[in-house]
Amino acid sequence: MLYGFKTELKLNNQQRTTLAKHCGVARHAWNWGLGLTKQILDHNRDNPLERIKFPTAIDLHKWLVALVKPECPWYYEVSFFAPQYALKQLVSAWRRAFKKTSKPPRFKKKGRADSFTLDGAIKLDHFRIKVPKIGWLRTYERLPVCSQPKSVTISRTADRWFISFKLEVEPVNYPKPHPVVGVDLGIKTLAVLSTGGVFEGASSYRKYEKKLSRLQWLNRHKQVSSANWKKSQVKIARLHRKIANIRKDTLHKLTTYLAKNHSRIGIENLNVSGMMANHKLAKAIQDMGFYEFKRQLEYKCQLYGSILVVVDRWYPSTKTCSQCHTKKDGMSLSERVFRCDNCGFECDRDLNASLNLEQAAS
Repeated sequence: MLYGFKTELKLNNQQRTTLAKHCGVARHAWNWGLGLTKQILDHNRDNPLERIKFPTAIDLHKWLVALVKPECPWYYEVSFFAPQYALKQLVSAWRRAFKKTSKPPRFKKKGRADSFTLDGAIKLDHFRIKVPKIGWLRTYERLPVCSQPKSVTISRTADRWFISFKLEVEPVNYPKPHPVVGVDLGIKTLAVLSTGGVFEGASSYRKYEKKLSRLQWLNRHKQVSSANWKKSQVKIARLHRKIANIRKDTLHKLTTYLAKNHSRIGIENLNVSGMMANHKLAKAIQDMGFYEFKRQLEYKCQLYGSILVVVDRWYPSTKTCSQCHTKKDGMSLSERVFRCDNCGFECDRDLNASLNLEQAAS
């Protein structure tokens, strides 16, 4: 299976400038291609009898070479893979939008989610990697040299640069002490296991919300693009990165523990986008990272030889008694203890839900 690897780069000023140029060219190609495809879609909507075929990534790259590169000589200062992959990603984004699986692509802005992809002769050494046009780049940690990647993606978060690529790894079957477990996700606690384990959420955004608000308040009257404005933007981006890293670290530890120690894992297929419509709970739901939890658990179960069972979202795990399977009529969110009127069973509502998910998974 393919396994993603991402690490931070150790760069000098010249290398930072080179990577920023690659990001600029990739962003320019994306915005140019997005503007052109939007014009084609508008033309097809207004003139249904004179429809123009939607271009492929190869068509966009040919037009880019013929129309844009002669007017923009700085395109030749970077690798031609950067704009080529940007157009490929643009066409893929439009395909997802046509299938209604995601929203239409938007124009990119400098300094926000800067990234580019390179392909070609890539070599891995212990603490460095060689990429086309740029050369050797040092890293802070040792790189896996088991296989050579076909492409790499370099991105910037705040003032740090990261490189990521895919590696082919063999799944590992760990001896698992627990055969089945049910996992109930919640806001008060991140996860309650049917074995009795309780994992608290990081709540990193709530912890640093006041500090983030203070930095944004101090930045409100600074002149845009000034030196002080840029320093303040970096501080805000660093804090956002810290909040996201704390959340990811908590989720990685939980999902790795579940996949390594349980043969079958039962979780509920939560409608996260629908849950976000509740504005009173949206911030807490987003701070827990339910979607990221499911995404990590899916590939880690494949990596460690576990089976992930996703129970239907309409399964009444909270309102059903885990002992006699009697379903209650209704249960408000403030009721934290489940009491069965039929058999008299009583336990925490999240534990009762995880027991029902365990039975559904087994």
